[in-house]
Amino acid sequence: NQQENMLSAKVTCNSHGQDSSYFLGWEEYEKNPYDEALVKFMSEIRGGSVSFDPNNLVLTAGATSANETLMFCLANPGDAFLIPTPYYPGFDRDLKWRTGAEIVPIQCSSLNGFRITKSALEEAYKQAQKQNLKVKGILVTNPSNPLGTSLSLHELDLLVNFISSKNIHLVSDEIYSGTRVVSAATKMSSFGLVSSQTQYLLSEILSNQKFTTTYLSENRRRLKERHEMVVNGLKRSGIACLPSNSGLFCWVDMSHLLSSNTFEGEMELWKKIVYEVRLNISPGSSCHCSEPGWFRVCFANMSEETLELAMQRVKSFVDSMAKQNNVQSRHQKIMNRNSRRTKSLPKWVFELSYHQREIVVDER
Repeated sequence: NQQENMLSAKVTCNSHGQDSSYFLGWEEYEKNPYDEALVKFMSEIRGGSVSFDPNNLVLTAGATSANETLMFCLANPGDAFLIPTPYYPGFDRDLKWRTGAEIVPIQCSSLNGFRITKSALEEAYKQAQKQNLKVKGILVTNPSNPLGTSLSLHELDLLVNFISSKNIHLVSDEIYSGTRVVSAATKMSSFGLVSSQTQYLLSEILSNQKFTTTYLSENRRRLKERHEMVVNGLKRSGIACLPSNSGLFCWVDMSHLLSSNTFEGEMELWKKIVYEVRLNISPGSSCHCSEPGWFRVCFANMSEETLELAMQRVKSFVDSMAKQNNVQSRHQKIMNRNSRRTKSLPKWVFELSYHQREIVVDER
């Protein structure tokens, strides 16, 4: 049937052994979940605007495992998913390496703040067809990694209308529930299980309403604080960021620091920042950005003191580049001035100089 065709051959066959009494016992156990702490927490994160059914949740050991599981469930080797650029560099490994699935980029541009457009969606779909790839869906991260922006309502409308017209999946890193995928994902999750001890600990933590409320509030406050530190610190160095409202990253425009407006120039700058400035940032080319000079900066994985030091290093680096460019500029001006003076000399001066060189040579 049509629903079966939407899934991969791997999960529609019976080779997993899910019908064994061993697995059936666990299946019966899972029909009566111990408590609903996780679904309450997920709803609380979204301000109570969304509710979740625990029967539609599958736990995996991290987002990497979840994304790979979904690819195994939805795509056969050689099938493709469309992903807006720039996207998380790890997707090339997480989604493709073991699954055999392919990624076709939806090319977004800085002209509109890297927002998804209808023309970009259609072009990506055509590119997949040209490569003889069957498109099984679109994958988005919301908020975006690396942009740090949330999808707009206009973009969501575009995506929903597009997948409906093409009869393909929409996978979001926010919502993995509510479809026929759950039973297939449950089979796949056996290769990336969360330990019983970890589940029990999380259940205890998330059941503490006072803790979760304080945690969410404090976490958001700290992330906002760090974000402002990065944006303002980079601004003091003359570096601008794409305006963002969420996530753990800043999308930083360093195109004015490139020696050439190419991806070779981008890699040259990246190597200086990593090996000389000693800061780990990601070049836009690793995120499949179509424009050189953009970099991903994560601000959520360090202390306030470390972040302040990072901003000082960036400023010192940019200042040293400016001084170097000024020296080179002055040298070039002197060379140009000397060149103009030389051109203005009368012809006999050059002839005399030529003959003098000949005399010196003859004397030797």
